[in-house]
Amino acid sequence: MASQTFYSNGKLLLTGEYVVLDGAEALAVPTRFGQNLTIKHGVAQELKWTSFDADKSIWFQDILTFSEIKNKDVSEKNDAVKNTLIEILHQASLQNPTILNEHGYEIETHLTFPRNWGLGTSSTLINNIAQWFQVDAFELLRKSFGGSGYDIACAQSNSPIIYQLENEIPNFKTVSFNPTFMDQIYFVYLNQKQSSKSAITTYLTQRHKSLSVCSKINTITQEVVQCTSPEAFAQLMEYHEILMSEVLETTTIKEQLFLDFKGVIKSLGAWGGDFIMVLSKDDPKKYFTEKGYAVVLKYDEVAL
Repeated sequence: MASQTFYSNGKLLLTGEYVVLDGAEALAVPTRFGQNLTIKHGVAQELKWTSFDADKSIWFQDILTFSEIKNKDVSEKNDAVKNTLIEILHQASLQNPTILNEHGYEIETHLTFPRNWGLGTSSTLINNIAQWFQVDAFELLRKSFGGSGYDIACAQSNSPIIYQLENEIPNFKTVSFNPTFMDQIYFVYLNQKQSSKSAITTYLTQRHKSLSVCSKINTITQEVVQCTSPEAFAQLMEYHEILMSEVLETTTIKEQLFLDFKGVIKSLGAWGGDFIMVLSKDDPKKYFTEKGYAVVLKYDEVAL
């Protein structure tokens, strides 16, 4: 077999973080960054796996036998990444047993964003594996890694989407989100990777408080898509932060770190890490760089 390559887009969740798990409508954008997965023939009954970061350095390398995958041989002795990979591949092979047959494979994955940015290392991997095994990526996510699935929808989409779980079933549609004030929107990396899995687990223990805010978040999401002025967008972002601050019983990131900032700041995804969205009339790069946050990207540098 000639080599095959699959590609999936990364993701950013602009509204609806956490409450998307409870059926709230969320605005998400696929990113210009993503991950490739390339497959070649290899040694029988094994996968020789190599994962490259954006700087071409190897961040994971191992050999996984077909029996390890089929029997889901995860153990504390294994690297945590290896265990996660075995779980994903195990579920994929249950859904399509024909892929792991007599011959083996050499697999390479290549991120086009630094792994610690949190733009979807896992979701792009799951979507790529689903393409390879020709199985449903949402089901693969649900049975292996968990989560709302908005990131899988982004992996498969080339424009912004509104995503919603209806009776646990993923539902999403592409929308036109192209605000005239796009040049005032920035994304700033907070220098620490958040674990989506543990953030979800923490949230689920207090989700009862979120159900009353879902309809408010839905309204915000719909209004954000229609937004024509930066002032209205700023008010919606601030209101969203207040609502989620109450649900999560956590102070907003602006209160924690950037109280003197002259613009609006909104957390994205798991609070306390990964990226924040910033709305500012002036280029905020100097402000954030001086505070030690060197990755400040314009909206159109990130979003597809």
